[in-house]
Amino acid sequence: MSEIASIGEFGLIRKLTEDLKTINKSTLKGVGDDCAVLSPAMDMKTLVTTDLLMEGVHFDLTYVPLKHLGYKSVMVNLSDIYAMNGMPEQITVSLAISKRFSIEDIEELYAGMRLACEKHGVDIVGGDTTSSMTGLAISITAIGRAKEEDIVYRNGAKETDLICVSGNLGAAYMGLQLLEREKNVYDQQVAEAQRTGNKEAMKNLATAQPDFAGKEYILERQLKPEARRDIIAALAKEGIHPTAMMDISDGLSSEIRHICSQSKKGCRIYEERIPLDYQTAVMAEEMDMNVSTCALNGGEDYELLFTVPLTDNDKVSQMEDVKVIGYITQEEQGCALISRDGQEFELKAQGWNLSKKE
Repeated sequence: MSEIASIGEFGLIRKLTEDLKTINKSTLKGVGDDCAVLSPAMDMKTLVTTDLLMEGVHFDLTYVPLKHLGYKSVMVNLSDIYAMNGMPEQITVSLAISKRFSIEDIEELYAGMRLACEKHGVDIVGGDTTSSMTGLAISITAIGRAKEEDIVYRNGAKETDLICVSGNLGAAYMGLQLLEREKNVYDQQVAEAQRTGNKEAMKNLATAQPDFAGKEYILERQLKPEARRDIIAALAKEGIHPTAMMDISDGLSSEIRHICSQSKKGCRIYEERIPLDYQTAVMAEEMDMNVSTCALNGGEDYELLFTVPLTDNDKVSQMEDVKVIGYITQEEQGCALISRDGQEFELKAQGWNLSKKE
């Protein structure tokens, strides 16, 4: 492994970006100058979003591969652009790196970022690196474009609008619970081996790997989420213009309450309509957790939550990987979950706070 100090900050930047090629016409100049130079089309509006990921708060490198982390750090930003019904075109990447990381480590992280950008047609046009005393920090800014009339905000939901979600919910949260459980088991085994001085056990633990057979999907949803560019394209193809939209990063309950709050409306969500994957349900049962609670409050699914006029019911009901889960009501009716047995409960925005220790 090569120390970053051996090539310095500028050497690292050159190594990471020397062969970057741009693909978007709006990118006039990418990496290499003091600023990137962008030239969006005159009939387009610019969308900008940024996200900061901190080691020990948003990710744990005990079980998160660096390449997956790089991929995910890009996807969470692209998802925000899609949530505005736009298309991402550029990102900037800034890293704070501690001394324990090698050049090869950062190349692996960057490889994941580049893979995500290549998959979604996005240019890396700049960024920065600096040293860190507390671990790894990743800050990414994404820039996208959309016609003014195409942009979808959170505040446009209307009474009787249908509430829709893409994909399925709760899988990422259950993937995290699985990883955390296995980490705790490993830590306990190490502590016991150290306490008893069992060198053979310590040797075996050094190469031990948990058995994740049959749980690959929920792990992928946590470690390598996918921003839903395909849903935005499908909506455009069907001629559906959502009245409100956002991505599900903090849990369905939190996100629908955001839409209702900003639209000054209420909602009804049906528990039986919330889309769930089989592995999510099995994992929730194994860990004695309520699967609906996980789907409502888990977070990090990066699926799209959107509302459409009732007149679009036939179109949206026939869309692949989209499900109608409820409808918008008057503000006075509040936000409620209708349980499988028909009872009505207040929909609380518990969200998913990664900085909170369980």
